[in-house]
Amino acid sequence: MISFIVPAYNEAQCIAATLDSLHQAGRALAEPFEVIVANDGSTDQTVAIAEHHGAAVVTAIHRQIAATRNSGAKASTGDLLIFVDADTVVNAEVVQGAVNAMHSGASGGGAALRFDEPTPFSARLALRFIVRVFRATGLATGCFLFCTRKAFDAVGGFDENYFGAEEIVMSRALKRHGRFVILKAEVITSARKLRTYSTGETIQFMTRMALRGTGALKQRQGMDFWYAERRDDPRSSKRN
Repeated sequence: MISFIVPAYNEAQCIAATLDSLHQAGRALAEPFEVIVANDGSTDQTVAIAEHHGAAVVTAIHRQIAATRNSGAKASTGDLLIFVDADTVVNAEVVQGAVNAMHSGASGGGAALRFDEPTPFSARLALRFIVRVFRATGLATGCFLFCTRKAFDAVGGFDENYFGAEEIVMSRALKRHGRFVILKAEVITSARKLRTYSTGETIQFMTRMALRGTGALKQRQGMDFWYAERRDDPRSSKRN
């Protein structure tokens, strides 16, 4: 059984496309799958949309991404776990690659990514650097990470001491447990944060994180990029 686990907080704008892509990719596989949405206290239509698009919804009011991911995993029944952000679209190639890697003995892994459009020029430049760094260091980006149930249990799941960068901590833990694979196939994730925060704001945030060290990641304060009330995405406004 493959378990797709989607953490979500107020994702009404994006989650339908994510869930549709998971079902489409799942149907292309030769084994059963389930889609679990771990709803972290949403106040919009996230739950109704998730249920309408064929997901089982689990209530997980943590306002912390690592704990929410763990709640989704706890409620799932599969022995192959694929964590996908609610603003990320997958395809059959990347899901099949993840499944093949786990069947061949990998403890887990990640995938390449690209942003949806429009993407600010500065973000496109940053993405090239980020993808190269993550691939060179063998780390998974947060929007798509997979692992076997056995490996997940062995490392104790996502470290709930972290309010951000939990995927990096998880990647390192899984690498210590066994082979960790970064697929060449890519997922498409939303660039909405880079559309709603200016380049200056983004640089300031990243600089603060670098100066404060890992301790900054262990508290919600100062983590506006992840936990502040979400700004309206200009892309959605244009669509409306």
